[in-house]
Amino acid sequence: MRPGPHNLLTDVPGLMVGHASCARLRSGATVVVGQDRFTAAVHIAGGAPGTRETDLLAPDKLVRQVDALVLSGGSAFGLDAASGVMDGLRRAGRGYRVGAQIVPIVPAAILFDLGNGGDKDWTANPYRDLGLQALEAASTDLATGSVGAGAGATTANLRGGLGSASLVLESGVTVAALVAVNALGQVTVGDGPEFWAAPFEMGAEFGGLGIGHGHDPAAPPRIKGVRPGEATTIAIVATDADLDQAHAQRVAVAAHDGMARAIVPAHTPLDGDLVFTAATGARPLTDPVAETLAIGHAAACVLSRAIARAVFQADPSPEGMPPAWCERFGAR
Repeated sequence: MRPGPHNLLTDVPGLMVGHASCARLRSGATVVVGQDRFTAAVHIAGGAPGTRETDLLAPDKLVRQVDALVLSGGSAFGLDAASGVMDGLRRAGRGYRVGAQIVPIVPAAILFDLGNGGDKDWTANPYRDLGLQALEAASTDLATGSVGAGAGATTANLRGGLGSASLVLESGVTVAALVAVNALGQVTVGDGPEFWAAPFEMGAEFGGLGIGHGHDPAAPPRIKGVRPGEATTIAIVATDADLDQAHAQRVAVAAHDGMARAIVPAHTPLDGDLVFTAATGARPLTDPVAETLAIGHAAACVLSRAIARAVFQADPSPEGMPPAWCERFGAR
């Protein structure tokens, strides 16, 4: 396996990503949209999720494909980012047709960044506009770090962010991840600069530092001081494989292994940890069971790497937020 040409989610042909960020708000939104509709599924492993339109992604539900997926900051307010995306898609004539009406299907998930020191004293919810701005900015030119849904994210000891990574399998199938890391726990090992995801690093994509030593992995984990609902890591794993919803859901389940390898602790009662799968269907599968296994393993690997890259690529922090990795451990 090797990274895709850009080591980003947009290495999956047909998918685009857009961000909208607000420095004053210290928050933002990210949208993944395809040239066409795509199959989607979801798996939630955290105890405090915030979601919209996720029930319809179950394999037994009517709608088989979606028009976009949204990740946003803003806690429950951020779910309104999907409304802005729906507005833009409807104007473009995209959506699920019900008689004479067009209804864009836009599942969404949020993280809590309301306590990061930004200006949250708004009189009108800003996330609808941020969602529309993110859709209008969608392209294959994907920025990472302190942008979009990761603009105001934090972890137990460092600034969080938005990361991405990709793999091309021997079969030619591409698997990629996009993640907003706002974890209760740590992405780095102990007090050092090394990442828990180090065994899965390709090249020096997050510093080439190897595995940290001198830290007891069984020691009580360091967590940031939050209350229920004040954390959450949300991700999208994407592939060009032709997955139905049942197989796409298995990939989302498998991808959570990557989250647990890269964040300690993960999937806590206070995080809303969630993974969407997006499958464009461009590459038919000859052995869906065996190939879904391989895609799920790859999804876990790319998600681990994307999580580390999100923290590694974060910008220096404004006052009131934890330091960025580059501030604490030196230039990238």
